[in-house]
Amino acid sequence: MKKIISFGLLALLAGCGGGGGNSGVTSGTSGTTPPVTPPVTSTLPASDTLANLCQTPRTGTDPFNNNQAFPDKQGTLANEKTWLRSWIDETYLWYKEVPTTLNPESYATAIDYFDVLKTSAKTASGNAKDRFHFTYPTAAWNAMSQQGVELGYGISWGRVATKTLPRKWVVAIVEPGSPAKLAGLQRGDQLFSVDDADFLNGNDKATIAAINAGLFPEKEGESHKLVVTRNNVNVTVTVAAANVVAAPVQNTTTIDTPSGKVGYLTFNDHNAVSEAKLIDSITQLKTAGISDLVLDLRYNGGGLLYVASELAYMIAGPEQTTGKTFEQTQFNDKFKPDAPTPFLSTAYGFSAQKGQALPYLGLKKVTILTSSGTCSASEAIINGLQGVDVEVNLIGGQTCGKPYGFYPTPNCGTTYFAIQFKGVNNKGFGDYADGIPATCNVADDFTHALGDKNEGQLAAALSYRNTKTCPAATTGIQLQAENLPQKFQMVRPVAKEIAIYSKLK
Repeated sequence: MKKIISFGLLALLAGCGGGGGNSGVTSGTSGTTPPVTPPVTSTLPASDTLANLCQTPRTGTDPFNNNQAFPDKQGTLANEKTWLRSWIDETYLWYKEVPTTLNPESYATAIDYFDVLKTSAKTASGNAKDRFHFTYPTAAWNAMSQQGVELGYGISWGRVATKTLPRKWVVAIVEPGSPAKLAGLQRGDQLFSVDDADFLNGNDKATIAAINAGLFPEKEGESHKLVVTRNNVNVTVTVAAANVVAAPVQNTTTIDTPSGKVGYLTFNDHNAVSEAKLIDSITQLKTAGISDLVLDLRYNGGGLLYVASELAYMIAGPEQTTGKTFEQTQFNDKFKPDAPTPFLSTAYGFSAQKGQALPYLGLKKVTILTSSGTCSASEAIINGLQGVDVEVNLIGGQTCGKPYGFYPTPNCGTTYFAIQFKGVNNKGFGDYADGIPATCNVADDFTHALGDKNEGQLAAALSYRNTKTCPAATTGIQLQAENLPQKFQMVRPVAKEIAIYSKLK
């Protein structure tokens, strides 16, 4: 199970220095493109007639579905592939752009076949139009999305995206109570070696294998040695992998300024757990009497769109959102237009009491800290608030560029993510496939904790709200600012850069 998760992360390691977005830290790609031959022309069966027909059916019960028996039935690999082709043809936003000459028999697994069932078109900037086509083991996806649980050390790494050695990875977040926290790792620590393998410059197969094994453990209790550099001194720690429960909402605090109280919170993941945590945080800030808010989304890759809608409502309040659309989903031409998602004023019930009234701040402006790691549902918050004329100022870097989303669909133990909709706001805008530019480009400051008023991006946000002037260019590891020579990226699986609804209508 964990091997798939690790492989997703490996793609963010560069074979020569941590950048470029090509292969992982390996000596080559995972395979070559199979030959393309025309399939037999036929009408595809409805996908639901082939769902859960599996080459290797699971047995037992599903702990994430009230311990009901798995729905799998004995089938074939061909059944799984035909289900995929039909499901893509029915639901994929750009199904007309999927090659029709791909022979499913040329692909060894259903996942290999799925990987090529997507558009090859480019955006205006030359990026792939579809950068978010992926799979996850269903059990791992359910654990992460429903419970916030992921096997690892509790470290969120960031990396400088360059195509030359040395590599540069920095600790961005250390989860409270995690193995990394207990070992003493801190935000800003720079990775030096992994199990004595040279992380900075090592590029032979043995070194790469050791790095990957140490950074991406595959079982609970697995122990590895990391050496990090802190204040020009090497620090050695030993960490053991565990099922870490990440805290999606952190550092809720109130900052006193001459022009009033400013609230701050770090929001890292739109998962089910975050719903109740956000309600608690907004209630705390409302009770404190804040007049402004700095929302830190720089490391938030997205998740549940209903959670994004709830938070946007809690920021703006009913006066600005009643009767307005948070997001309208646009599907392919095989689906009728869906009802728009409003600004939800009551809890959906992911982790809070279903139907409870949400607290709100009633702000007409908000400052959001962003980066290339700000993705999908996080961008929907920005776009949704701008759609009802809330002033949104972005401090940090340009966002990732994902106005699209999924209905995660499981089949035979794998959950498939294929883009099925585009989201637009109350004004009908959703064209930010290359990202939403920052109001002020400000470097990430790893010398201060998140929430510290002296941390570079937060300090810039506090200044900008009064002066409307961006600070002078800062030094340090840069976030994704196009006029800067380096780009800073989060190291995470694409499964954390998503916008999702619970089921396809």
